[in-house]
Amino acid sequence: MELHQLRYFCAVADTGSFSRAAEQSHVAQPSLSQQILKLEDELGARLFDRLGRSVRLTDLGKTLLPRARTVLRELEEAKGEVIERKDSAGGSVTVGVIPTVAPYFLPPVLASFTKKFPQARLTVVEEITPILLERLRAGTIDVAILALPIRGHEFEAWPFLTEPLFAAIPKRHALAKRRVLALRDLRKEPFLVLRDGHCFRDTLVAACDRARLKPKIIFESGQFSSLLSLVGADMGVSIVPEMAVKENTSCRYIRIGDEEATRTIGAVVLRGRSLSRAHRGFLALVRQEESGRRPTAAA
Repeated sequence: MELHQLRYFCAVADTGSFSRAAEQSHVAQPSLSQQILKLEDELGARLFDRLGRSVRLTDLGKTLLPRARTVLRELEEAKGEVIERKDSAGGSVTVGVIPTVAPYFLPPVLASFTKKFPQARLTVVEEITPILLERLRAGTIDVAILALPIRGHEFEAWPFLTEPLFAAIPKRHALAKRRVLALRDLRKEPFLVLRDGHCFRDTLVAACDRARLKPKIIFESGQFSSLLSLVGADMGVSIVPEMAVKENTSCRYIRIGDEEATRTIGAVVLRGRSLSRAHRGFLALVRQEESGRRPTAAA
């Protein structure tokens, strides 16, 4: 049983004529008649009595008619709901973000999004990169904001920010007056770094490898704020991305001279995933927020 057969059946029942039903349905009468016969063959029952130039529903046809109308009505309602939701600015948007981006970049984006899309239900999940990628695969988050590149052909990524790395050192450190540092300048310093699992640790390790530096790690944490507090207490040095640079703190921030000492942040979705108007709006606001950012001056 096919939907067009039900449409033709209802049209014949409403008009009492195969020819008028065909005209109303914009189809040739032989095609319409053939589809009605196929429907009757499938059901094993006659639905119409052919009475010369007119037709009349049989008792079995009368039984089918209200059900057929219900099916077609529900189909149209479903179609209308899909179209309405497609064009709607509502719906749910679940965003995953890594901890080294969430507190610095995301707040103004979230504020702009809730103002522009008040009907949308926004949820934010803060996790490390491997967990966010798994949640993208599972469909429990819609968009992830994290460091690029990532592995996996099943993802589609849009880079929107590349930022330099800075050394965070105590203000009274012997190197505090330098405007630029090489990582090798810090080879004798104790390092305070993010623990394993954070993608920024991989960024730092790659930069140290290029500089042929094996950092002496004395403390690991999951937050930049903890690392910078200890730097301010003269416990060692750390490396942070530009967005974590804070003015008027007990740390001195000095840019790393290595041109490759950078971090790229991007938005990632599951390849082939359909994006709603609200999803696309969030991605647009992410790019808009970045275009309005200004470089942070070292303290």
